[in-house]
Amino acid sequence: MSPIINEATMNDSSEQLSAIETRILGTLCEKERTVPDTYPLSLNALIAGCNQKTSRNPVLEISEAGALRALESLKERGLVSEVSGGRVLRFAQHMEKALGLSRPASALLTVLLLRGAQTAGELRLNAERLHGFADISSVEAYLEEMAAKQPAALVRELPRAPGTRETRWCQLLGGDAAANMAGNAADNAGAATPTRSDATTGANDDLAARVAVLESEVRELRALVESLQLLSGKAG
Repeated sequence: MSPIINEATMNDSSEQLSAIETRILGTLCEKERTVPDTYPLSLNALIAGCNQKTSRNPVLEISEAGALRALESLKERGLVSEVSGGRVLRFAQHMEKALGLSRPASALLTVLLLRGAQTAGELRLNAERLHGFADISSVEAYLEEMAAKQPAALVRELPRAPGTRETRWCQLLGGDAAANMAGNAADNAGAATPTRSDATTGANDDLAARVAVLESEVRELRALVESLQLLSGKAG
């Protein structure tokens, strides 16, 4: 089980993304592909996705105030924007455009933002709902492309840990130290190699988020109907 980290323990940096910012960016990227009918996300749906207990490492507890502060910072960096329309404010991500990424590379970076350091094999499995990679070699090719990206690398291959056969990769948007912390936390918690049940659990989380959005919209429609009925009664 991933450790739960609250906002008081999350490091911030003026140059790199904070833990909250990387989680928000990763969640927006993920939900755009897994639940496109409810994307862009409302603030409530975004926070629910950020605070999921599955498919997240480490597990965070982000408040509404913390999310809003992080969103403002991401908007200033051109990574996120507000989307107008309807009564609920929604948010969209622009990571691919801002960083010049292909969709396959973006899928891998998204999973690294959400789950911390992973091997190429783990990334291939964990990213399958975002993009289907033919083999591990194709995953490694995109990772190497992002590692060589100019003017700054987006990912880095970590030294092979004692007793392991494969190296892991971490993202650098949120800082090398933050990425290593997330990876070490998973090891210390006895994280197992991901299985296809992770994809099923993630799909259930997406369904729950979609239901939450629909329930919110139903409540808003009811309030609107009640307001119209009240106005109609006064007019009569």
